[in-house]
Amino acid sequence: MVCEVKSIMDAYRLSGMVEPRGLGEEPDEKKSKQALAFLFQAIPKDMVLQMASYTDPKQVWDGLKTRFLGVDRVRTARLATLRKELETMRMKEGEAVDDFVTKLNGIASRVRSLGYELEEVDLVKRLLNSMPKPFI
Repeated sequence: MVCEVKSIMDAYRLSGMVEPRGLGEEPDEKKSKQALAFLFQAIPKDMVLQMASYTDPKQVWDGLKTRFLGVDRVRTARLATLRKELETMRMKEGEAVDDFVTKLNGIASRVRSLGYELEEVDLVKRLLNSMPKPFI
């Protein structure tokens, strides 16, 4: 969710409204209101109620990042778990290649959603190393 919202904010040139500001730097009032409106439209209704007291888009953004990405320790633990899952993944006998690739891409997407990048070359290596002997 954070990635989708970030891309919308970038498209409308509003991502600066959720970035850290310099000391004494005041945000553009119009852009700030637009960013706040986009953020509140993008999040589920129950979260809007939780964040209704926020008047600054940066506050809402930080709340979203904490909620969806988690604090650094939790994010690091999730990443370690996902990497281990990638390392130990093996294609089972009789499993369709498409199904295995879908699983592999699902894990890669979750890793990327935590803010880390996976190289396509590494995913291809993982795919080839995970295939049973009849495929190789």
